[in-house]
Amino acid sequence: MPRLLSGVRGDGRGRVLAFVAAGWFLTLGLRYVVPALLPAVKDAFSLGNAGAGLAVTIVWAFYAVMQFPAGGLVDRVGERRLLAVSLVAAAGSLAVLAAAPSFFTFLVGCAVFGLATGIYGPPRGTVLSRTFPGNDGTAFGITLATGSVGSAILPLLTGVFVGSLGWRTTLLTAIPLFCLVAVGTWRVVPARASTPDADTDRSYAAVARDAAAAVRTRRVAAPVAAVTFLLFGLQGFTAFVPTYLVDVRGYPSSTAAAVFALFFVVGAISQFAAGALADRFGKRAVLIAVTTAAVVPLAALPYTHGLLPVAAAVGLAGVRLAMAPLSNAYIIDSLPENVQGLTWGGLRTGFFVLSATGSLFVGALGDRGLFDASFLVLAALTAVGALCYLALPDR
Repeated sequence: MPRLLSGVRGDGRGRVLAFVAAGWFLTLGLRYVVPALLPAVKDAFSLGNAGAGLAVTIVWAFYAVMQFPAGGLVDRVGERRLLAVSLVAAAGSLAVLAAAPSFFTFLVGCAVFGLATGIYGPPRGTVLSRTFPGNDGTAFGITLATGSVGSAILPLLTGVFVGSLGWRTTLLTAIPLFCLVAVGTWRVVPARASTPDADTDRSYAAVARDAAAAVRTRRVAAPVAAVTFLLFGLQGFTAFVPTYLVDVRGYPSSTAAAVFALFFVVGAISQFAAGALADRFGKRAVLIAVTTAAVVPLAALPYTHGLLPVAAAVGLAGVRLAMAPLSNAYIIDSLPENVQGLTWGGLRTGFFVLSATGSLFVGALGDRGLFDASFLVLAALTAVGALCYLALPDR
């Protein structure tokens, strides 16, 4: 472990990694607090599963919409400003959600939260790629694993405290944390130096041509297709696992939250290990392995009985999260530096918009008593994602 971490420390890089990872801990963790709150939100606003799924879809859809402009701004204003603005805006959006008097206002808060957190992704990726050029897999693995830890801990704490504090107060407690990390991020992330290749003086047509040429290569198109299938499954699965465990399996909400947390615990371990393994053995082989392994627990979940087998299936499904640091590092490294932020933001908008409908898909089937069938469909789409990674050229 010390040897592994030595590659991402020195010259202030460790502090950059720590605060970028802390911001992702909050950003991703709070995004998964929304599914954990859905049973309470459904009761507060008298919703069905489809309506609850709409709230999650709006968070992810607006998160997706912001990727493209945020990516373009990376190339112009730099990562430090965007990361800090994202964290402060996310804090403000939580106040909107907590104060929502109606479901419509709650949806507005979901949209604001999605937009605010959507600013974070592109600069997070480019600052890690720029700061850790020789250890990007490890840096991405640590950062995204930290986000998965947040996704495990924060929804679990939500499940424990929502009964006594209420869902509104629970959301408010996160606001000071976002503000503190925003201040730290502004202090430690260096300003992005301008380069002679910056595209501020180039025509938009020339920039678009460079970006389009990069996207058409198999090195970029194959992992983007895989990520789209896998994220669709991720959105659908994570949006309704707590609801499924409570409404279909009959477990109390605290138990459902604990089982849901296992998904992200396994995901965090997988992300950290996969990032280090990819730096040593190559990203393609590790991506194929983890994606193929992710098919099995998802397909097995409808046929499991008893708390321990169900918890094992949900937890082991978290191995799919290992694809994120590897795919991110692979795609970003394959993009031309002069349009890296813009192209990466555009790609993220595309696959997040498409994948955001996963929660609507699972919610609609859930209202028809077909949660188990929806998980089998998601397992099949995960297998398609593995086939896409097979088309990935070796690096």
